[in-house]
Amino acid sequence: MARRILVTNALPYANGPLHLGHMLGYIQADIWARAQRMQGNEVWYVAGEDAHGTPIMLAAEKVGKSPEDYIAGIRAGHEADFTDFHFSYDQYHTTHSPENQDLATAIYTRLRDGGYIARRDIQQLYDPERDMFLPDRYIKGTCPNCGTPDQYGDNCENCGATYAPTDLISPYSVMSGATPILRDSEHFFFELGKFETLLRDWFDGKFTGGKPVANSGVTAKLAEWLDGGLRDWDISRDAPYFGFPIPDAPGKFFYVWLDAPVGYLASFKALCERTGLRFDDFLGAGSTAEMHHFLGKDIINFHGLFWPAMLHGAGMRTPTALHVNGYLTVNGAKMSKSRGTFIQARTYLDAGLDPEALRYYFATMLGPQPVDVDLDLKSFEDRVNSHLVGKWANIASRTAGFLHTHFAGTLADRFDDEATLLWRDLLAQYEGIEAVYEADEFAEVSRRFVAMADAVNGYIAAKAPWVIARDESRRDELQQVCSFAINAFRLLSGLLKPILPITVAAAETFLGAPIANFDDARRELHGHTVNAFSPLFGRLDPKKIEAMIEASKESFSPAEQAKAATAVAKPAKKTTEAPKPMTDAATETATISIDDFAKLDLRVGKVLACEFVEGSDKLLRFELDAGPLGKRQIFSGIRAAYAEPEKLVGRNVVFIANLAPRKMRFGLSEGMILSAGDGGADLFLLDADQGAAPGATVR
Repeated sequence: MARRILVTNALPYANGPLHLGHMLGYIQADIWARAQRMQGNEVWYVAGEDAHGTPIMLAAEKVGKSPEDYIAGIRAGHEADFTDFHFSYDQYHTTHSPENQDLATAIYTRLRDGGYIARRDIQQLYDPERDMFLPDRYIKGTCPNCGTPDQYGDNCENCGATYAPTDLISPYSVMSGATPILRDSEHFFFELGKFETLLRDWFDGKFTGGKPVANSGVTAKLAEWLDGGLRDWDISRDAPYFGFPIPDAPGKFFYVWLDAPVGYLASFKALCERTGLRFDDFLGAGSTAEMHHFLGKDIINFHGLFWPAMLHGAGMRTPTALHVNGYLTVNGAKMSKSRGTFIQARTYLDAGLDPEALRYYFATMLGPQPVDVDLDLKSFEDRVNSHLVGKWANIASRTAGFLHTHFAGTLADRFDDEATLLWRDLLAQYEGIEAVYEADEFAEVSRRFVAMADAVNGYIAAKAPWVIARDESRRDELQQVCSFAINAFRLLSGLLKPILPITVAAAETFLGAPIANFDDARRELHGHTVNAFSPLFGRLDPKKIEAMIEASKESFSPAEQAKAATAVAKPAKKTTEAPKPMTDAATETATISIDDFAKLDLRVGKVLACEFVEGSDKLLRFELDAGPLGKRQIFSGIRAAYAEPEKLVGRNVVFIANLAPRKMRFGLSEGMILSAGDGGADLFLLDADQGAAPGATVR
């Protein structure tokens, strides 16, 4: 019987563009959903924007927009990226929706009425300079569990521990740098400890027929947290806050992590209202359908502890499985703007690179374990060109022409004995491909594909149809050799279809035979007529990869540019031991001498003009009055932070005047404008009082 499956991927946060790290887990989810559809299962794939929280409220305020208008623009960009990377969503929605408010309120009300919500006064960290309570992600400090500095106020990215912001060692406000103070506030808590038995049963597969809910490493980590004792979870935030109000508590709002996973259900509810599906058939406590979540390893605590407990406490079904992916590195290191490896999805596309090349490359390394994946750009080029062009497309391109030249495109009505044996071998390797996809073993799919393609290309090379074609007496042999090759090409196309949906659709057009499911590809095409062959997949051009890297360098944050400038000003000295950093309460940084700082010529500039740069979604072009230094043109990668650049005209800014000019494709950049923040929309230009004259030295 066909299974009924609801598939979700983690919701991107609506505060900036998607990058390739985001795409890793999302692509895994789309491949899995497509593979399930090819098995004849009923699959509904939904996602949407995670659109609430203080960061979005503040980012919208900075650019002079309402939060609603701000997230609408981000959503449009995300949806365009997902479309161009060939995602097969049945519904893409947002957590800022009536459906999500209704569901979040209903779940909370059921939990409250069931006795799972506690209200009590707490001491909460407060920024005395910004006059506001600080959300968890706007507090940083040293992890109380492992001692790693600069960790957020809710969980540690190094050891995975979760904690309260007040547990941080040496906390500081990301907003102002001030040391937060404690103030009393009434908060609402979800009493997670009441669900320990439920969670242990869920880990053990008692709700899924004994099937594990996640990879063994993931469940081991969840069990470790469970054994350490479950703490109540703070689900409320104080105004001002962009989110849904708690119905029985004026001035209180649902914490974003309460309504964010409910966004999966809200997206599905919107789909149900549009299509007539029954919501409770998939989400009711007695549902026989399945619910599969795809997510990164950094958020397994929310999905593996709070989420199933919330659902159960609200009288709904628990998830069937969590499919967890690791982080993405590029060229063996963390993504870096200074190296051009912090690559946005749109930058990849704008470079003219095929989105399905990335889908395939990721698939070659994805498995059920949440291990990190490295996008080695040279391996990316070599693997795609070798596997998809040299092995797969090559099979059809080497043989289809002979069929059209000599047989009007018609395939032979049988295989010869040698081809029959090889076909059986290919089918044996293809056997069980459904289960391989089911288990997230996409790297195994790739391994089988390469082995099968190599066998077919070896057969073609041994038979040498280009030699047979010279002998008219061997026409039957020529047709059989080429016909087998086309059948094998179709089998491989069926194997790859969840990964390369658009490219395989073009292959189906050539074949004149659809591959609706995995069984279709197993069926031999005898006596069938194929269409003329057109190239399916072009070789990756290394110049396009270089262009992508160069374009990504344009997205330097000013803080990173300043760091790069300092490195230029002060050449590294050879030393036998690493320099010892000096640590203060807020951050950890290496010290420099006053002479090093003096090498930077910092000046005040008055903005004469500021505008978007045509052809770049990251840059603003500034024209500055630099006083005795004349006028300066500077390109700055802060477009995401300032949606209305004309409003910057007349402001004073601080810039580095002695940085070597950089020739860009948009013109010459003659300096670097400084700003503060973490990057993207979280950037704020440094200012100088109006009494500071253009060109004045910053001392």
